Amino acid sequence: MLDGFKKFIMRGNVIDLAVSVIIGAAFEADHRRCTDKILLRFISAIFSKPSFNEVGTFHIGTAPIGPGFLITTVVNFLIVAAALCFCIVMPMNRLAERRKSARPIGRAPSDESSSSRRSGRPHQRRPGRLRQ
Repeated sequence: MLDGFKKFIMRGNVIDLAVSVIIGAAFEADHRRCTDKILLRFISAIFSKPSFNEVGTFHIGTAPIGPGFLITTVVNFLIVAAALCFCIVMPMNRLAERRKSARPIGRAPSDESSSSRRSGRPHQRRPGRLRQ
């Protein structure tokens, strides 16, 4: 029973998930600081309150209905989504494209074509010699 659990835990997906949860928790703390120190200051300057929580509040009977909490949550979500997109997803996509389009090491198409055009025979590499 423990052997099966060990195999499950040691799979790459579970390890990746654990790392992403830890990174997400660290990112959340940074996001909270940036939101509190930067974004909420701008919101406070515009609406004279540090968040959207009180915006549009109305009462039905004695129960206050505050759609501003939803607005604050949506704004926070959009900030996190934008930060993840621009700081993690887009750079990783560019890196994946570069890796995908990169030529294999040691093979440049111009080397083979230029040497065969000059001598009229195919280019042959000497064994034991590395290209730089």
